[in-house]
Amino acid sequence: MKDFVFHERLFTGADLARLRTLAAADGLPPELAEALETHERVPPGPVPGDLVTLWSEAELRDPATGRRQRIKLCEPVASNPALGFVSVLSPLGAALLGLRAGMVARWPLPLGGEREAVIERVTFQPLALGEASAAAACVGSGA
Repeated sequence: MKDFVFHERLFTGADLARLRTLAAADGLPPELAEALETHERVPPGPVPGDLVTLWSEAELRDPATGRRQRIKLCEPVASNPALGFVSVLSPLGAALLGLRAGMVARWPLPLGGEREAVIERVTFQPLALGEASAAAACVGSGA
């Protein structure tokens, strides 16, 4: 599996392939569309356990309020924010994809301004388990 770096983000080959499919069907948020057009290749290797990818789970903290929340980054069809399933095509999901624990995700608000969340930790990283386990984890998640 090949990985790609875009600014501070690390994109896996699997995530880029899925984003290309989603782009053809639904379009992408501008920052993800740009990532598909401009990226650098980095050598393949193990997926870091603290990387936010599709189907990973992360604990976030709002630095302004201290509020914590746990989310699972998913495809649009599985999105259910009330249960913590955040679409990769949502502003928050697009901001999180490819970041690592300790980094700050920032996304625009509809009426102007910006929100941010610190990625406290990635609590589940399916691709760090290996390709066969990752596929089973995604199927088991309802995807």
